[in-house]
Amino acid sequence: MGGVRTALYNYLFARKHGGQFLLRIEDTDQTRYVPGAEQYIKESLEWCGLVPDESPWKGGPDGPYRQSDRKGLYKQYADELIAKDKAYYAFDTPEELEAMRARLQAAGVAAPAYNAVTREHMKNSLTLSADEVKERLARGEQYVIRLKVPRHAEVRFEDIIRGWVVVHSANIDDKVLFKSDGMPTYHLANIVDDHLMRITHVIRGEEWLPSAPLHVLIYEAFGWERPAFAHLPLILKPDGNGKLSKRDGDRLGFPVFSLDWYDPTTKEKSSGYRERGYYPEAFINMLALLGWNPGTDQEIMSLDELTKLFDLERVHKGGAKFDPEKTKWFNQQYLRMRPDAELGAQLQAKLKANGVNATLERATSAAVLLKERATFVDDMLEGAYLFTNGTPLTDNATANEELRKRWKPEVAPAIEAYIDRLASLSPFEPVMLEPAFNQVLQEKGMKVGQVMPIYRLFVAGRMQGPGMFDVSALLGKDEVVLRLKVGLDLCRSWA
Repeated sequence: MGGVRTALYNYLFARKHGGQFLLRIEDTDQTRYVPGAEQYIKESLEWCGLVPDESPWKGGPDGPYRQSDRKGLYKQYADELIAKDKAYYAFDTPEELEAMRARLQAAGVAAPAYNAVTREHMKNSLTLSADEVKERLARGEQYVIRLKVPRHAEVRFEDIIRGWVVVHSANIDDKVLFKSDGMPTYHLANIVDDHLMRITHVIRGEEWLPSAPLHVLIYEAFGWERPAFAHLPLILKPDGNGKLSKRDGDRLGFPVFSLDWYDPTTKEKSSGYRERGYYPEAFINMLALLGWNPGTDQEIMSLDELTKLFDLERVHKGGAKFDPEKTKWFNQQYLRMRPDAELGAQLQAKLKANGVNATLERATSAAVLLKERATFVDDMLEGAYLFTNGTPLTDNATANEELRKRWKPEVAPAIEAYIDRLASLSPFEPVMLEPAFNQVLQEKGMKVGQVMPIYRLFVAGRMQGPGMFDVSALLGKDEVVLRLKVGLDLCRSWA
């Protein structure tokens, strides 16, 4: 969800300001490569309606859009920083780096780092002679290129959401920018690509805020104009504190992915909003308000409306607590707004998948009755009794148990009289059924609460659902009369 929300805010900002929405696959760390992840990203964005203007699968003037396909261009920029004395070669082995950290920890340094102080005691082109550096490079010795962070400097930048951020360079490591295997790290590749692709605004998650001062230094080292930064708040778990995680979804029973996802590396399966029956519009509407608001009480907004209203300055600084029940509410609203014919077609398809045949006309009529109580189309399957013939009491233990608790023999004359009244009723419509029912109750001296539950159980086999006169009209006279008679016979058999 967090990744989709970030994409959404980028999309809204780009569309509102007449810009381009770019998607780049940043895969410089091949150890973290997950098969199928790129296709998953593509399908997720397409389902949400957030189609990039430029991407690996669409192309564009600034491609290629996979960093692994751009591998050949980063070395020249790393070399440029070395030539400007803004970066340096480091030849330290993993064992030497570990020994350095151990020495610092023993000396009481809480967070040992390769920085402006420690680099003076390590094996790099700042401490080795130029000739030795050349020799090491010539014989193919393993190395990395690190950024030469100034020792006494104040890094300042203004974040659109968080205001001014100030960090002293003493708190910034000499991060690795390039490795001898020819691959850049994220930090170098990201800045180079943003510059070459003329990125004006970088809108990303709060977890990248600690890296922003480093990125500012890299821009300054190149002498490039940096883009504007906006770091989005975290999405928080619904109960307690902390960032929302997959484990929270598993624990509380809600999805945290847009689509079903199977991770081939961990062998874990995760359910998605699409497969759970959510509409993409509802999912996007919910995400937009998870950390932003339009400044009004309006909650239901289409993608076009969100685009017109979106403003980065109204994004919250604090984390946004996720509410699974509110997410269901959004889906319920979008279900109710669906055209009747569309909802009927969706219900018809669901019924067919469950072995129940229904015409589109009948499914549409049923959907109109059932949608007010439904959050998902699947919820309307509880109305399957509207499409079958015969009593809904057969093999229905719950309905039979409820009927035994509620049945009173004195109700029988009212049901019989109602059956007789229905036989001559024409047209068989709710406006005719309700007066007929009320008239029978009046004649028999019965109250609605005594007879209606029995009527509902006989005809629908459940205590909840649409109004019984609407249900009866949809089922038709013959079917309703049949179900009422079968119900009466069943109850009498208990005597």
